[in-house]
Amino acid sequence: MNSSNNSTGLDVCIPFAEYLGVCAHQQETGELEITLGLRREHHNSWGAAHGGVILSVLDMVMGLSAKSIDAQASGAITIELKTNFLKTVTTCLRAKAKATRMGRTLIFVEGELFNEDGELAAKASGTFKLKYPKEKIL
Repeated sequence: MNSSNNSTGLDVCIPFAEYLGVCAHQQETGELEITLGLRREHHNSWGAAHGGVILSVLDMVMGLSAKSIDAQASGAITIELKTNFLKTVTTCLRAKAKATRMGRTLIFVEGELFNEDGELAAKASGTFKLKYPKEKIL
């Protein structure tokens, strides 16, 4: 794991991750795991994690997993992301991702998000394009 210089423990500064309160627990080449203790503002009207929070966390963990494939990359751009919501999350979540295949320019990633009981609450798959310093975004 590279040294971090922000409250998330991630090796890259993502202001939105800091705002949400995400914490990194594992970073390896192609794999990443993060957690989030839910606050009231993360909830929907039923007192469970808002789908947008779950999707955002999965997008972050999966993009960071893709970025970790190449140390020269400054980030990863989400090209496509599909998520299935399976269970509710009310107090805390754990998300992990693994880059499964790398093409010439695209990386394919799978992600899972677990609720406070350790149950699979959401599953995602996505395609990411690595971004390099001084490269224009799409």
